[in-house]
Amino acid sequence: MGGRGGRTVTADDLVGRFSTVLDARLGWRFGSDRRARLAEVLRRRAEATGLSPAAYVNRLAVDAAAERAALAEHLTITETYFFRYAEQMRVLAVDALPERVAARSEQRVLRFLSVGCSSGEEAYTLAIVAREARPDTGWTLSVLGVDANPAVLRHAAAGHYSAWSMRETPDSVRRRWFRQRDGGYEIDPELRADVRFRLYHAPDDDDDLWRPGQYDVIFCRNVLMYLTPPAAAALVRHMTRALAPGGYLFLGHTDSLGSDPDGLEGRHGHGTFYYRRTVPAHRSVPAGRVPPGGPAPRRAVPAHGVRPRMDEQALALIREERFGAALAVVEGGLPEAPRPRDLLLYGVVLAQTGRLAEADVVGRRLLAIDALSADGHHLLGVCHEDGEAGVAAVQYRMAAHLDPAFAMPRLRLGVLARRRGDGRAAAAELDRALLLLRGETGERITLFGGGFGRAALTALCRAELDACEVRR
Repeated sequence: MGGRGGRTVTADDLVGRFSTVLDARLGWRFGSDRRARLAEVLRRRAEATGLSPAAYVNRLAVDAAAERAALAEHLTITETYFFRYAEQMRVLAVDALPERVAARSEQRVLRFLSVGCSSGEEAYTLAIVAREARPDTGWTLSVLGVDANPAVLRHAAAGHYSAWSMRETPDSVRRRWFRQRDGGYEIDPELRADVRFRLYHAPDDDDDLWRPGQYDVIFCRNVLMYLTPPAAAALVRHMTRALAPGGYLFLGHTDSLGSDPDGLEGRHGHGTFYYRRTVPAHRSVPAGRVPPGGPAPRRAVPAHGVRPRMDEQALALIREERFGAALAVVEGGLPEAPRPRDLLLYGVVLAQTGRLAEADVVGRRLLAIDALSADGHHLLGVCHEDGEAGVAAVQYRMAAHLDPAFAMPRLRLGVLARRRGDGRAAAAELDRALLLLRGETGERITLFGGGFGRAALTALCRAELDACEVRR
């Protein structure tokens, strides 16, 4: 295949350009784990349009609008199920909805939006939780699900699901809101009346969809990770503006708005992070809450505590994998009132010498002083990974949410997901880790790299990606 200046344009070159055009024209981002999938989609769409792959990419670069729906059908990941991420549903039922019911007591209307709703399980779950939380039947519930993939929207509108989609659905809910039919389950007509679906390509402008202040709750889980940074930022602006003051935004475990989301308050409860639209009136911050605007940006480790010379000596010993010696240095230099920096170093070397129970105690002391320490949460994840993977995953997610640039929790979440056989989740986390490792601080690699340097951790990440057994 010829190219400019006589250079041969390879199939890999075309896939790379295809990916670049998807990025530039549609705001879609695909990691290295999707490259083989991109090649297959390029081949199929070129054949379907009667063009060569090169001609198809050239046409897409000029006008991608006509192909968006077809590309979305081939490229979006549609795996979902009812009551996915139970901890978020607990927050919705226990915290968010009672508050929104109080705020809407005069209107007696609750509005929900599911962005990237796929085949509809999330939207119907929101309707179920809302029906069980409303004070009486006089309340109006409205759930809108939007997605770029027309095929999954047709499935959602049909409201018929397999037993696999119901695998986390409580028996009482199954009996109340579903009817067995044709070897599967059909949504009760009463519930279906609360839910509608429509095609939407994120992050397009849409005056009706993004009317200011109309939604009480928005779910947008595992969507931002597939958008370019400008596209993701635009979608977040749309959602923030469309939330009522005091409304709630739930993202996926792989998504984060960083330490200072404009117009939103970061919150944590029931083992998960979520966001609440800021309310103009001044009010105090309850215990355990992240202050309005989110936590202030922070260094990987605060620059105070253990005396610098001793600090540097301990870090040098950790780099040399002389963990016992490092532990002796830190223990000998701990002040009577240790600060977060002291406790982090102490907890790390305790963990590296196998004293995990003690490291856990030290990590919790650190978080008692600074509950928003991403490093402290990561340390607790390390302490629990071998025996309590679920606990470790919660801590790693906290670390990743508190600092979106922190590569190490993404790497560990990817490894944990692969261990439990969730190849897609593992690939998403590992691909994110691979990108973040380039800019990870040397000190964090020393503290949490387990003796591996940046190059070795990158190689480990690639090896784990290769082992995910996800179609790429």
